[in-house]
Amino acid sequence: MALVELVGVALDSAAVQWAAKPLLAPLLLAYLWDRRRRVDPVAVGLVAATAGDVALLVPGQAAFLAGMGCFLVTQLAFLTAFVRHRRPPTPAVLAYVALWAVANALLWGALGPLRLPVLGYSLALSLMAAAATGVSRRVAVGGALFLGSDLLIGLGAAGVQAPGHGLLVMATYIAALLLITTGWAAAPAIADRRPSPVGPALA
Repeated sequence: MALVELVGVALDSAAVQWAAKPLLAPLLLAYLWDRRRRVDPVAVGLVAATAGDVALLVPGQAAFLAGMGCFLVTQLAFLTAFVRHRRPPTPAVLAYVALWAVANALLWGALGPLRLPVLGYSLALSLMAAAATGVSRRVAVGGALFLGSDLLIGLGAAGVQAPGHGLLVMATYIAALLLITTGWAAAPAIADRRPSPVGPALA
């Protein structure tokens, strides 16, 4: 399905993208459910990502803002899951907050009415990426790719686009969701990491 979506982006085919993009997160959600058999914040984030993917298929600024709102829910849900799992390293948090500040300072003049929505969304995204470093290397890479993908979208909104821009945005986004979902599925659940109240089992 990911390959179909990338082909749709490469060909600029709305029909192919409508057929493939709304299924990306649900397929990962099904995988996560098969591995964990519980609804957690990452699952909630994937549901919100599905809504965001659909919204971003609709042209216009209103749909773009609606999609940003859906993905804000995704970032906050992922952030909640990751912080509950383990506290991220302080240097990672500082580095991502610094990156957030620099990126917004550079894009501020070009974003126009999107400045404040982007400011708030990108802060949640940066904190999510920082928190991902406390889960596992795979989830950390996924968080970084999610940030990179959305940074490319921000550059596009500011009028800065490189050749293959749309394809690069979608490829990094798909890789980010895949790494976050599979990495989270492989991480021990919070309940599984808590010590038994009756002490270790006897062999």
